[in-house]
Amino acid sequence: MPYLDAASTEPLHPAARDALLAAIDAGWADPARLYGTARRAQMLLEQARTEVAEVLGARPDEVSFTSSGTQAVHLGVLGALRGRQRAGRHLVTGAVEHSSVLHAAEVHERDGGTVETVGVDRTGRVEAAAFAEAVSRPGTALACLQTANHEVGTLQPVAEATEACLAAGVPLLVDAAQSAGRLPIPGGWSVLAASAHKWGGPAGVGVLAIRKGTRWRSPYPQDERERRRVPGFENVPAIVAAAAALRARVVEEAAEGPRLSALVDRIRAEVPRLVPDVEVIGDPVRRLPHVVTFSCLFVEGEALLTELDRAGFAVSSGSSCTASTLRPSHVLEAMGVLTHGNVRVSLPRGVTDDDIDRFLGVLPDVVRRIRSSLGVQ
Repeated sequence: MPYLDAASTEPLHPAARDALLAAIDAGWADPARLYGTARRAQMLLEQARTEVAEVLGARPDEVSFTSSGTQAVHLGVLGALRGRQRAGRHLVTGAVEHSSVLHAAEVHERDGGTVETVGVDRTGRVEAAAFAEAVSRPGTALACLQTANHEVGTLQPVAEATEACLAAGVPLLVDAAQSAGRLPIPGGWSVLAASAHKWGGPAGVGVLAIRKGTRWRSPYPQDERERRRVPGFENVPAIVAAAAALRARVVEEAAEGPRLSALVDRIRAEVPRLVPDVEVIGDPVRRLPHVVTFSCLFVEGEALLTELDRAGFAVSSGSSCTASTLRPSHVLEAMGVLTHGNVRVSLPRGVTDDDIDRFLGVLPDVVRRIRSSLGVQ
C-alpha cells in the first residue's frame, strides 16, 4: 500500500532503526546514576541533545526531550505564560495553529487569561500586519506561530512575526513540527517545539527548546529530569534514534526535498484536470515540499478516505487530530475554503513516480463512484 500520510507520521528512517537497536543495548540504564552503564546512557543522551540542538540552531542546554510534540507545545505555551505573568496575561495565536496550541490557549482562558486569534488569508497564511498589531498590545505575554501549516502546507511569516515580537519585547513560540528536518529552522524564536515522528524518528519523542533568557516556569510539579522542565524518565534509546533520523533527514533533504516538491506540483496540476469540481488548497509556491491538499465538491472526506484505502492508498482528511470527531477542520474553516471532501496527500521519503501515477489513476473513478452513489452526476 502506498503510504501518503507522512504529515501525520513519517515511516521510521533506517538510520533511526539502526540507532534504536544499538541504543537499546547500550543506553537502557538510568542516565541520572553514576555507575558505568548509567554514564554510558548519559553520554548517548547528551550526544543526541547536541545533534538535535545543532539542527535547530540552539545550544544543547536549551534543548529538552518530551514524550511528544503535543507535550512540548503544552509545556512551552503554559510555561512561558506562567513565567511572564508579571508582564501580562494576553496570548496571541494564529487561527490555523495545531490543536495542541489551541487547547493550551483554552486552559489559559479558563485560568483567567485572554487570547487573541489572528486570521489568515485564503492560502492559510497568517496576516503578518495583524499579527504585529496583536503582539504590540500592552500586557501581551506570549505569541505562537507555526513554521508551516500541518493541513495545507502553507509556510507562515515567521520572520515578520519575529521582528514584531522583538520590537514589542514579546517571546515567540514557534511550532516547527512539520518543517523540522525538511526546511531550515527560522531564527529569532524564544521557545520551539518539534516532534520526532514527523521526520522519521520513533513516536514518543518531542523536543522543547527554550532560549537562554526566556522566562519560563513549568506548569507541572517540579522534577529533577531534563533540567527541571520535563518530568519522567528519559527514553534514551528513542531519543538517540530520533537524533539519528533528524541528522540523516537533513543530509538527504537537499535531493529529496526538490524531488518531492516536483511530485506535489504534479498532483496540484493533475487533480483539477482529472476530477471536476475540485479545489486545491494552500499556497502553491510558499509551502512545505511534501504536502498537497484538495477538496472535492459533493463528496464526504470520510467516504473518500475509505474508498482510497480500499484501493490501496493511505491518505488523510482534514486534521488528523480532529478526524475522529467528524467535525470540520478549524484550519479549512479559518481559510474560508471547502471543509468537506478534503484529502491531504503528504509524501514520505522514497515515494516513487509510479506511486503517484497509480494514485492519479485511481482517484477520478473513486470520486465518480461516491458522487454517483449520492445521485450527483
